[in-house]
Amino acid sequence: MEVLAEQEWRARADAHAARADALTAGHRARRARGEAHPVEDFLYTYYPTRPTRLRRWHPGAGVVLADAGERAGWRHYTADGAGVRVDHEALLCERAGSVDFVAGLLRATAARAPHLGCFGLHEWAMVHRDDHTRHAVPLRLGPAGTDAVVESHRIRCSHYDAYRFFTPSAAPRNTLRPTRERQVELEQPGCLHAGMDLYKWADKLGPLVPGALLLDAFVLARDIRELDMRASPYDLADLGYAPVAIETPEGKAAYVEAQRAFATRGAGLRERLLAVLDGVPAPVATGP
Repeated sequence: MEVLAEQEWRARADAHAARADALTAGHRARRARGEAHPVEDFLYTYYPTRPTRLRRWHPGAGVVLADAGERAGWRHYTADGAGVRVDHEALLCERAGSVDFVAGLLRATAARAPHLGCFGLHEWAMVHRDDHTRHAVPLRLGPAGTDAVVESHRIRCSHYDAYRFFTPSAAPRNTLRPTRERQVELEQPGCLHAGMDLYKWADKLGPLVPGALLLDAFVLARDIRELDMRASPYDLADLGYAPVAIETPEGKAAYVEAQRAFATRGAGLRERLLAVLDGVPAPVATGP
């Protein structure tokens, strides 16, 4: 166990809170005004984590905080002779199913080569031949132009949480049939949603994950969301977002380049999350 002196861990906690506050400042200001942003606020609706939870620093498993008595009563923390630490034994027992699923999904995804060139068509498939859109933003090519893009492309979406929002007319056009049960089988590291979900998995693992890793995953998810919407059928020019026009050869090339960079960043975060899981001792068996 690594032991952090009070001055050191409090400095880390303060720095973490300041970084989290800077990352969430825009969202918190809009929420206070009763406003919403179709790009920047997505992470707070699609995922359950709130700014107050993001700013709470955890040292991760295997680190003891000296003179941290106020944390002894925190959920998934315990006090021992050297100080207070994350109670990884209790957390693993409580969330065994979730932890096993996350570990299996991350390992399976990391073992695959990234599939590039989906061109973000999942967002287009969510509005195909539908009178309603998911955001109060106009379609860049209009309804007919948007439908034409969907109908002139091969769609290969492997992520269930994107596919499940396809319109009834678009779903049969997908070459895959993702389901929740097939998620481990189909998830691949080039998928933008798989990259964004690293933030979800980091949060689901709770205080096992060091605070810096959680915020790094949040930043990746935020950056991916921007590309996701710039490549979508929505016209976001009034919000300052230049489109990635995936209906053109130039737009396709730009999308693949950005997708490859995100896959590389995601691979690094996935490796760090797996290192966290590999470094946590299994709970000690009790009973007869």
